[in-house]
Amino acid sequence: MSVPLVGVIVGSESDLAVMQDCTKQLEEFKVPYGLIVASAHRNPRRVQEWADTAEERGIKVIIAAAGKAAHLAGVVASHTSLPVIAVPIKTSDLGGLDSLLSTVQMPGGVPVACVAINGARNAAILATQILATGEHSYKDTLKSYKEQLAV
Repeated sequence: MSVPLVGVIVGSESDLAVMQDCTKQLEEFKVPYGLIVASAHRNPRRVQEWADTAEERGIKVIIAAAGKAAHLAGVVASHTSLPVIAVPIKTSDLGGLDSLLSTVQMPGGVPVACVAINGARNAAILATQILATGEHSYKDTLKSYKEQLAV
């Protein structure tokens, strides 16, 4: 098994259904990934330890998905210098607007990229684009993918 290049962290098991689009896209691109479920609110120490050690485990990009008070991506970003992509999850309460706003309103010095509400597939594509800046094998994969979109 390959060392994961993308770390996917989701705040709740209920978020896994949305994140299937992400993991499926990473698999199609042949990007090795690892996935854990850990909440910034319920498992803060686990989240911190995971983020603190991500780079030494070979992770190059992190995708963090959470709903409601979606602080997961920001917490992860505060513990690593790796790029973090947030996927705000649609909620029953406010339709995901709560997730989106709590994700994009990061304080200065803690940047988090953010895709659309439930934009799991785009998170995988963006992560692969980031990887392609240094892992040139993904450039051809992305070029082919983009050509197929244009048909």
